[in-house]
Parts: sequence; structure tokens; C-alpha cells
Amino acid sequence: MSVHAGACQCGATRITADAAPLSISMCHCLLCQRRTGSSYSVHGYFARTCVTVEGTTKSYARKGDSGAFVTFDFCSDCGSTLFWEAEASPDRIGIPAGLFAHPDFPCPTVSIFVPYKHKWVTVPEGVPQNDGHGAAFAAAAAAAVARRSV
Repeated sequence: MSVHAGACQCGATRITADAAPLSISMCHCLLCQRRTGSSYSVHGYFARTCVTVEGTTKSYARKGDSGAFVTFDFCSDCGSTLFWEAEASPDRIGIPAGLFAHPDFPCPTVSIFVPYKHKWVTVPEGVPQNDGHGAAFAAAAAAAVARRSV
């Protein structure tokens, strides 16, 4: 079993995933660029059932480009992004790879929103590159929006 443990900048909030990530995304969307203050985000998606959070968080929800909501949780003290939950994928939790601060965290399995990628950023060789989310996520997001509209 793979265990990934991380903490926010101040150490007040800790997160553990006791399984390997289901997928690892390298996201170049403008919203991730703004959230991270960097040119892209690398994050692992873990099964919700294998993630444990200790400490106090503050949440912020916004609509994604799909119309489905994403709720981000931050450390209440230092503001570090700890994890997020997408309305379209209620069984998964996204965790920024940098939170684990471990150089052996696996390589991304997909690069998304590539049209927004900074020209000087290189995607690792062999990693699939998509213009946006994959078809499965897009369909799940559309279904989530439709359920909310009823």
C-alpha cells in the first residue's frame, strides 16, 4: 500500500492518502494558474475513502468552466491549498502534489488545458495532452449540472 502524507505551510493541518493516486493531472487552466500563483498545477486524485484530514480548514466554492462546482479547502491559518472536491467526481479528492513535498511523487498521467500552457513549460514525454478535461469528466460535470437544475 502506498501512503502519501503532507501538511500545509504552517503544519496546523495535515492530510494523508493511504493509497496510490487514481490519476495525476498537470493542469494549465487559468483558474489553476491563479489558485497556485504558478504556471500550472500538478495534483493527484485519490479515492475519498482513503483520505484523512486533521486540522481546521476553510472552504471556497466556485464554478468551473464546465458549470459544475469545485470546493477548495485551505488551511485556516496559513491559507495553503489542502484539497478540493469536484461536484462532477464526488468519489475523488484532488490534492496538490507539492503538499506532499516528496520528490518521488509519481509523474503526471495527463496534461490538461494545454492551450493555456506557458510556451516554456515542457510536458513530460509520453504524457497525454488534452485541450480540456477528458470526455468522462465532461460528461460527469454535465450530469452534475443537470441534477442541480432539477
